[in-house]
Parts: sequence; C-alpha cells; structure tokens
Amino acid sequence: MPSLSSRANRGWWDGNADDYQAEHGAFLRDAGFVWCPEGVDEADARLLGEVSGRDVLEIGCGAAQCARWLVTRGARVAAFDLSRGQLLHSRRIDEETGVRVPAVQADAESLPFAAESFDVACSAYGALPFVADPAAVLREVRRVLRPGGRFVFSVSHPIRWAFPDDPGPRGLTSDRSYFDRSPYEERDEHGALTYAEHHRTMGDWVGLLAASGLAITGLLEPEWPEGHDRVWGGWSPLRGRHLPGTAIFSCARI
Repeated sequence: MPSLSSRANRGWWDGNADDYQAEHGAFLRDAGFVWCPEGVDEADARLLGEVSGRDVLEIGCGAAQCARWLVTRGARVAAFDLSRGQLLHSRRIDEETGVRVPAVQADAESLPFAAESFDVACSAYGALPFVADPAAVLREVRRVLRPGGRFVFSVSHPIRWAFPDDPGPRGLTSDRSYFDRSPYEERDEHGALTYAEHHRTMGDWVGLLAASGLAITGLLEPEWPEGHDRVWGGWSPLRGRHLPGTAIFSCARI
C-alpha cells in the first residue's frame, strides 16, 4: 500500500504538473538531461557513461525529459513517475517531438520491473527526496539492476535543510539543526497531509546506500556556474556562491 507521503505527493504533483512544466520546461528542455538547478548537463558530465545500446531506467521521470534525451543517445529506456499529471506532459512532448518514451505510473518503493532488467538507473530529483522509506527504493533499484549496474541520482544537498528555503539573504543564515530529520510537510485545512519532503544527512545517505548493496563510486557537489542567473525556488546565484545546493551520488551494484 502506498505510504502517506506517496499518496500526498501524487496528489500534489498531479495538481501542480502544469505549473511546474510551464515554469521549468524550457530550462529542462523537451529532450535534455539536466541533473539539477545548477544546470549540470549529462551531455557534458557523462555521469552515466556510455548509454548507447544499454537498458536504462529513469526513476521519477516527471515529463521524461531526461529519458527522452537518453533515447536520442541510443539507449533502450523505460521510465516511470508517481504522477499521472506529469506523465500526461510526457505524452504531450512525445507527440510534439516524435521522440517517444515508454513511461508508466508507479511508486518507487515497489517497482513494476523484473529483477536484473537494467544496466543503468538514474534519477534527477525524482522520487528519493519525497519518499518516507528510501531504503525500500534503494533495495528496489538494486533488484532491477544487473550485477555491476550503475545508479546515479541527484537530491537536495543535505546541508540545505539547516537553512531557510529562501533564495535571498535570509537563506544564508541557519535557523535549524542539520541533524533535525523532521520532514517538511504541507497540510490542508483539515490537517491532511498534502505534500512531504524528507531530510537525510550525508551520513544517512552513505549508510542507506551501503545497507542496500550499492557502492558509492562518486559524489558531485556542483558549484554555481558563472553567468547562471536563474532562480529556482530556494536555489539562486547568491546562495549557490556560498552553499552547495545539490548532491549527485554515483553508485554501482555490488
């Protein structure tokens, strides 16, 4: 059964998919692989290695912009997202571009794919920040990867949780403990959960990956690039000059 976080986030993303794509779609590009608000592009970073001829899974694909880029690079791609609203945008972009991605609606804590089906799995801010049980997701990722398979994912840098989610000067002063793992939650007037994000420290992520049988092979903390003036929520040039905003973990199935 889906967790409370999954049910709440599915509804939130369904309700906000149109606004999200309208605001960020041009930056993400219809067939582009952008890892984070800092603009790290897989075409340059090559964190996934060679993907041509390989079976690749995108986890929490949104409108499948990353998966679509992988298709253009010769990968055999499958993708999924929790939100039907986001997948409707994926279908729209498929029709507009002629580059089609097989995408299904699914929960990352219970993947609808056979064991050892993929050479590579990837997730650009998909699923992992929003799930209550990241260990379940990581176990599922390991299950569907072939031996030696690669998993690369980006999440908010854990240090950001000690600061207000504000792109301006207020966002430079810590106002809570880094070690406070209370989730960020939004609730309706009746107290029902409507949105959730979950905080893990850097040590938590290392422990979770080790326990799941995934070995960390790299960690990228992107610096804010010169000339990049785009504000995305709490990400901004001001904060990016002082604090890491994203952590990108590269892993291999043991």
